[in-house]
Amino acid sequence: MTNPITTYDLSKEALLDLLRGIEQGRIQLPDFQRNWVWDDTQVRGLLGSISLAYPVGVVILLQLGNPKVRFKPRLPEGVHIEPPPQPTLLILDGQQRLTTLFQTLLAEQPVATRDSLSKKPLRRWYYIDIDKALDYPPTDREEAILGLSEDRTLRQNGSKVIDCSSPEQEYKLGLFPVSKIFQYSEWRSKYSCYWHYNSEKLQRLDRFEAEVIKCFDHYQVPLIRLRQELPKEAVCQVFEKVNSSGKDLTLFDLITAAYAADNFSLRDDWATRQRRLQRQPILKVVDNTDFLQAVTLVAMQQRRLQASLEPAGTKVIPARYSRSHVLSLSLHEYKTWAEPITKGFEEAARLLHGQKIFDARDLPYAAQIMALATFFTVLGDCTNNEQVRAKLIRWFWCGLFGEMYGGASHYKAMRDLAEVPHWIKGGAEPTTLLESNFVPARLLRLRNRQSAAFRGLCVLLLQQGARDFSSGETITDAKYFHERIDSHHIFPQAWCRAHGIDDKLSNSIVNKALISARTNNEIGSRPPSQYLHLIEQKGMTRSRLDGILRSHLIDPTTMRADDFRTFFQRRTSALLNLIAQAIGKPIVQDVLSEPQADLPDAAWVEDIAQVTATSGHKLTPTFNTNGQSPSS
Repeated sequence: MTNPITTYDLSKEALLDLLRGIEQGRIQLPDFQRNWVWDDTQVRGLLGSISLAYPVGVVILLQLGNPKVRFKPRLPEGVHIEPPPQPTLLILDGQQRLTTLFQTLLAEQPVATRDSLSKKPLRRWYYIDIDKALDYPPTDREEAILGLSEDRTLRQNGSKVIDCSSPEQEYKLGLFPVSKIFQYSEWRSKYSCYWHYNSEKLQRLDRFEAEVIKCFDHYQVPLIRLRQELPKEAVCQVFEKVNSSGKDLTLFDLITAAYAADNFSLRDDWATRQRRLQRQPILKVVDNTDFLQAVTLVAMQQRRLQASLEPAGTKVIPARYSRSHVLSLSLHEYKTWAEPITKGFEEAARLLHGQKIFDARDLPYAAQIMALATFFTVLGDCTNNEQVRAKLIRWFWCGLFGEMYGGASHYKAMRDLAEVPHWIKGGAEPTTLLESNFVPARLLRLRNRQSAAFRGLCVLLLQQGARDFSSGETITDAKYFHERIDSHHIFPQAWCRAHGIDDKLSNSIVNKALISARTNNEIGSRPPSQYLHLIEQKGMTRSRLDGILRSHLIDPTTMRADDFRTFFQRRTSALLNLIAQAIGKPIVQDVLSEPQADLPDAAWVEDIAQVTATSGHKLTPTFNTNGQSPSS
């Protein structure tokens, strides 16, 4: 641990000395820094502030020398040294300001900036209008700073209005080139000669030197130097904090830069793995940061296992997770676990495919597939076993319906990685299984696919072989051929409103089924008795249609009688039983234990409570070892 008092030094440095350090390559950028992006207005604003000796913020530099803190360096834009030297300092904050000042004051080349409005690339030479700088109030100093084109002219409507293409033109117009600020004496001498030492001109030039040039000459930049003892993850966190107003850098960006110092391209390695993972549609949800986090979780687990083998008294590594753990992931650990984790994701996709989860849209919690990948990685070949996979399936549904991965998901994944493999090998049930529970009242609040439980129930219905009402085609087959499938009302919403049925009931998942857009259009606002009759008129037998309805856990008799109340009660019971089977444990709470603020009228609540109370035997699961729910 480093002493907080000694992690950094506060100082000031003359602007010219700082820019010379950049020019000589002693001060460079870590490769993860974004490119210089300031536009013409920002450049002129910064020059105006320096010309008035206004503060423009602190610069944070990192001292190099710690072998554990290695970042690939690069030269700031405008600096050209071949071959680039090894720097002694890296700019963590202040890149945009220092690059701007270097390009305008020392680079002796037009500044590659862009237009403030159109963002069109520009190449500019910057000048200070001497008369405006002296006569305008300080608040208008930016008006005195001009950006001329690469040929040192300013055009309006196709005609030159300012031409500084020669030093004599600069002297004549009274426009001082910003690139000559630190060569002011030489420029002043030639200016004086041009005006034949005119006393009035020289007096204004003296004033310009005192009020403007001296501000640049004497400008002191406040610095924070981070000492080399600071660990890498702390350096990255400092950079993230100070860079919050700029373009966000991901964990992947920071680790990429760290590994580049060892000539390893994390970006190329990930690109290859991403192409491989995206062969499975469900794995398209996995991004580079997710992948790094999965590797980190496994690496941390291995560190803890290794620590447990150490002699008694060795400090125990806690089972917790934070971003700093990703930043501390060594290249050796990444190389060790990247391929096993890749295979782990592929096995996770295979397992979920068997659960009728085929693409990212059907995946309730993306973090669960990351956790599954870590389980497959640490368990290895033993996962090629029906009993093991059944346990993993049960963990998945418990985590989903228990809403375990709705927040603090990486902590949950870390905890499950410590507990689930142990359970698989004969240990105690993990916390996710013990704490998982689904409150029946949740059914009334599941109204759209934004809810993980809503998507989970849809998947369980696909496992039942749910078929489209009109075509009779299984929903999974229809989706495979890109049929527009979504959850639609069973009792149409317009019909429900006309019959005084609360929207909270009619819009809940109990009154929704996965059907095609074409079938939904055929249903329209007709009551079930009518649209079922229309389907039969097209040639489908009643027994066939009843079987299709039962594949959605719908009682056909209630539909043909347009009996919404009985339909709702029976389907509620069937869906709760389906969830109980998936999580492998009884649903023990009734709806009345929940706050009632967003539930419908008390009569309906009592009806649903009665269903859950009187059908308790139905809610006790008969969980199969293959992880599949029994047929309805």
